[in-house]
Amino acid sequence: MVRAGFSRRHKFFPTRTSRIGVAQMKFEILTIFPDFFRGPLDYGIVRRAREAGLIEIGIHDLRAFTHDRHRTVDDRPFGGGEGMVLKPEPIFECLESLHIAPREERMGEDARQTVVLLSPQGELFTQAVAQQLMGRERVVLICGRYEGVDERVSEQLADREISIGDFVLSGGELGAAIIVDAATRLVPGAPPSSTCGSGGLLDYPHYTRPAEFRGMPVPEVLMNGNHDEIRKWRRRGALRKTLRNRPDLLRQAELSKEDRKLLAEIEAEQERAGR
Repeated sequence: MVRAGFSRRHKFFPTRTSRIGVAQMKFEILTIFPDFFRGPLDYGIVRRAREAGLIEIGIHDLRAFTHDRHRTVDDRPFGGGEGMVLKPEPIFECLESLHIAPREERMGEDARQTVVLLSPQGELFTQAVAQQLMGRERVVLICGRYEGVDERVSEQLADREISIGDFVLSGGELGAAIIVDAATRLVPGAPPSSTCGSGGLLDYPHYTRPAEFRGMPVPEVLMNGNHDEIRKWRRRGALRKTLRNRPDLLRQAELSKEDRKLLAEIEAEQERAGR
């Protein structure tokens, strides 16, 4: 049965009941732009996981938790300065309406719920953080906006602050969509993740038909059917791409003796090419 509960305060994307009768993960997104998520979360893996009942997504309009006729969600910062700051009242009231577990319970190792503030001051979002969030049954994402969010939200409501990168966006909505997508890919039963990032490396190069395009042929090793050679070629390609684009990942990657030998060969090739 398709479930679509739309009200003034809560908007849920339609979700079918899964085989186990309940979604494995529920995302609650607090935002002043609820319609933003109509696009990013209605395609691909996230949509299929929703329709399979694996995840549920609730979108909550913070303006619905204001009490003035202008539905004010921001105000000028104390102490002066440019920009506006998101007020604490709508965020506190919205979260309280969701009946989230108390903060002290959410901070335990076995906690099943967590509250995240999307913020440029937060810890960097990585695959490891996505894994941590995937282990929770309920994840609340608070989307910051304007100059920032009243600090009392971070101090009293959020369990952690997360940033999706070392840059500043207009708000946390894009970051929330990215986090939902990354965590959904890890939910059991969702379409499997690609081999990208296997062992801490970037993905190997991919090719498909036609075998030759504008004079550019597919590497012969991928056409000969020798799976051992293909495996070595792909691993070498992953090492080469990681060395070129993200050499920092090699310091933490799980490298075998064979990997280190291949990496030494690649570095020697690059050194000769640079002469």
